[in-house]
Amino acid sequence: MPLVRSVLVDAPSSSLRLGERELPEPGPGEVGVTVEACGICHSDNAFVAGLMPDLTFPVTPGHEIAGRINALGAGVRGWQVGDRVAVGWFGGYCTLCTACRRGDFVHCEYAQTPGRSYPGGYAHAVVVPATGLARIPDGMSAVQAAPMACAGVTVFGALRAGGARPGDVVAVVGLGGLGHLAVQFAAKSGFDTVAIARGPGKAEFATRLGARRYLDSTDQDVAAELRRIGGAKLVLATAADSAAMARAVDGLAPNGRLAVVGISFEPMQISPLQLITPARTVYGHPAGAPIDVEDTMAFAALTGVTAMVEEMPLEEVEQAFQRMIANEARFRIVLTTGA
Repeated sequence: MPLVRSVLVDAPSSSLRLGERELPEPGPGEVGVTVEACGICHSDNAFVAGLMPDLTFPVTPGHEIAGRINALGAGVRGWQVGDRVAVGWFGGYCTLCTACRRGDFVHCEYAQTPGRSYPGGYAHAVVVPATGLARIPDGMSAVQAAPMACAGVTVFGALRAGGARPGDVVAVVGLGGLGHLAVQFAAKSGFDTVAIARGPGKAEFATRLGARRYLDSTDQDVAAELRRIGGAKLVLATAADSAAMARAVDGLAPNGRLAVVGISFEPMQISPLQLITPARTVYGHPAGAPIDVEDTMAFAALTGVTAMVEEMPLEEVEQAFQRMIANEARFRIVLTTGA
């Protein structure tokens, strides 16, 4: 088998180093992809730290992949060598389990994730299931497409599923890698968009993203301010802060919904009374299937939503990863291969 330049994590929590690993030929239903860009997602730390189940070390992380098809396995239809594609967290599904037969591919019993089910996109090339492919629209660069495969589809999908209509108040908690995209998607969707973050210095940035209002959670009662404008139909919680999520619940309008997409291991302190009388809902939202990634990229290309990224070469992966861990990235780091 040929060797391909890849990032390797030799053991849980070890450093990320550039090396080589074998690259198989695409099997039936698989394609080879030349990686042009791969975003660094905070959940990649679960792979590096060995927290994901069924990991086999050395691990090659990366589930925000953008590149071009370089080879087709047997039986692959609808794709051609040279097609520009993205692969996200849901990097393949079986088509045969009960969830897939119902069209609920995100909940496939045998869902495949790059970095766990097969080597991920911190590499010059990957082999992936054709079911994991999303087509990149013309005019969108690989660097822009990569974050849309996870961060983008997560917030765009949550907004689409949240029940809000144009003109409704939609609040976004957090202005980081997920939040800065969520505010843009919400504003471009016609929502009365409120951005919520820590500190007064982010107000101007939130306005530039499209928010009509900014709430400083360190100085304002977020729930009271949301109620003052009629309550939020949807609060999209992108920050990894359970307390901030919980504080927003009382700002929901009757029948309002809190969609949780930011990952935190701390419990949210919410009482049943906060939910029952106003008929509020708190729920989690996963990223999205490949067709949802396509929808996300198409909407972004149509409306001008862009990820704010720092480009770093694959050779600087350890430095890039540590910047992400330290929350120093503004706002998404994308590794490039020069392909």
